[in-house]
Amino acid sequence: MSAAIGDTAIGDTSINGNILTPAGWVHGAISFGERIVQIEGDANDPSINSDDYIIPGFIDLHVHGGGGRDVMEAGEAPHVIAAMHAKHGTTSLLATTMTAPPEDIVAALKAIGAACAARRPGAARILGVHLEGPYINPGKLGAQPAYARSATLAEVQELGSHAPMRLITVAPEMEGHLALVRELADAGIRVQIGHTTGSYDDGVAALAHGAAGFTHLFNAMNPLHHRAPGMVGAALAHAEYAEIIPDLLHVHPGAIKVALRAIPRLYCVTDSTAATGMPDGDYMLGRQLVHKCMGGVRLPDGTLAGSTLTMDQALRNLVGIGLDLADASQRVSTNAADYLGEAQRGRLAPGCFADIVVLDRNLHIKAVYIEGEVCDLTNA
Repeated sequence: MSAAIGDTAIGDTSINGNILTPAGWVHGAISFGERIVQIEGDANDPSINSDDYIIPGFIDLHVHGGGGRDVMEAGEAPHVIAAMHAKHGTTSLLATTMTAPPEDIVAALKAIGAACAARRPGAARILGVHLEGPYINPGKLGAQPAYARSATLAEVQELGSHAPMRLITVAPEMEGHLALVRELADAGIRVQIGHTTGSYDDGVAALAHGAAGFTHLFNAMNPLHHRAPGMVGAALAHAEYAEIIPDLLHVHPGAIKVALRAIPRLYCVTDSTAATGMPDGDYMLGRQLVHKCMGGVRLPDGTLAGSTLTMDQALRNLVGIGLDLADASQRVSTNAADYLGEAQRGRLAPGCFADIVVLDRNLHIKAVYIEGEVCDLTNA
């Protein structure tokens, strides 16, 4: 039987299928309102039946845009972006900034803050901000506009008054940043190393000062060499967490497998742009014009500029390179939740938010629930 979707007598929703719980697969039923009420069934191998898969909603900690809109536009953009990604199974996300003039960043943060405070029906929950710019190295901008600068704690605190600051990418080798990493970590903000020209030693020092992860591992950082391990070497040797873009353009499948073996809690992000979910053509990424063509997004010089990836495709890509579905699900949901300290998301267990994705046997989405609300998948 396939998943049955409907209302129970007590007003909660109940769906049936192969349910991925923290203890493993259960074949049975999950009932929920805003939160999961109970899971009933027997432990089972989902390969022995043809029922749908019921897994935790996806959590994306690196989202620049989608549906033709860019986070840096401010205004209604965060709501449009959150609604577009919800149709692809993302139930919560971090709206992610770019390097930009201060007034642009403040405008974007105010719009994100408003969207965090008032989730709209059919939209992913915006948990806060991933401040990817401007505290990065101007020598490793990647597709970021040329507004990189050093940070101060006072400035970060001021920015945090506009929206919940959950994650900040910094280049630790820049003046004052190593001390700042410690201050931010002590303040409860996750700090990631990224867009950096730093060495292996810089990475190790940043981790010792409280940095917790790496931004789009392998991209915009010094690569591994056997006599100069670089920032990639620091991640592979020492990181517990790191994000990676599994669109199979940013990182070769072989390199993804290396990272999976080396970094225990590796998690996936889309680094999605306004071009996500849209036809080929020109779009904005912050103040940069980018072009979508053949599944990728690039600057005029050919530099990769974010992606068009959605989290459901990320899941399918992981399974396609050899991960089993339970492991892949953890990489697109649970690990990111744990990284942010979101204990009531990223897992299907009583008391947790009912953030749920129902997949058919080909891993395509049949239903998405965000905090118990079913999403309209029209035009997904």
